[in-house]
Amino acid sequence: MNRLRLGIFGTLSFLFVATCFATEGEVSTQLPSFWGMLFGHEGILGHYIDIVYALLASILFSVLSIKVYRNRKLIPGKLQNFLEMCVEGMFNFLSTVLGNDAIKYTPFLGTLFFYIFINSLMGLIPGGHAPNTSLNVTASLAIMVFLYVQYIGFKKLGVKAYFDHLAGQPRSVASWVIAIILIIPIHIITEFAKPCTLAIRLWGNTKGGDILVMAFVGLGILILSFMHSPIGLPLQVPFILFEIFVSAIQALVFTLLSTTYILMMLPAEGGHH
Repeated sequence: MNRLRLGIFGTLSFLFVATCFATEGEVSTQLPSFWGMLFGHEGILGHYIDIVYALLASILFSVLSIKVYRNRKLIPGKLQNFLEMCVEGMFNFLSTVLGNDAIKYTPFLGTLFFYIFINSLMGLIPGGHAPNTSLNVTASLAIMVFLYVQYIGFKKLGVKAYFDHLAGQPRSVASWVIAIILIIPIHIITEFAKPCTLAIRLWGNTKGGDILVMAFVGLGILILSFMHSPIGLPLQVPFILFEIFVSAIQALVFTLLSTTYILMMLPAEGGHH
């Protein structure tokens, strides 16, 4: 129950920050969405499609979290039991990497996983849209991870130890020269490269999967076009099932890399023994 409580409060705070970071972006190449059909893709409202669907995912998480927390019972119902299984499973997974520190970071990392997963799946629902097909959305998530990791570094190591870690812990004149010329610049570049790779990997895989599904939807319609059929052959179904699997893998990779970045910032005694 305590883990469920932590997961719920972590979910609400994460989704609030995610919504604040999100910005309108380009309209991605996807199947028609309800928002696009209502407001078009070229107008002012059309450019907010990513925010709208990301906000829908946030509202879904928030409503479920509040509902379960307010109606929590010692003998859980189906919904509470399902959410507790999700939180417990994520906690057990993160424990294999972070050890005892997993209890502190499960709310953030667990919400990160499920939020990314749901955002990707929304593009597979008729009339839906996957916010992860926008680089603005994936970049905002990656920036949040970057800022959170740096915050952990300052909090756990302290300012002096943080910069000592950044410099590679030099203890002699020669090591300080090497640190200034080589280690510090490389470390800084590496730290900024982490959110870039996180954002681009998630964006590319989600966008590519949606384009693939859209292509086979179009092919199915084209095959039956001679019959003037209002629907096409469901050639996209196997690829939708495959994309569900890929979406879970991409969310897991994003979360696992974020977990690794946090682990690298923890003091030696704070990691997994």
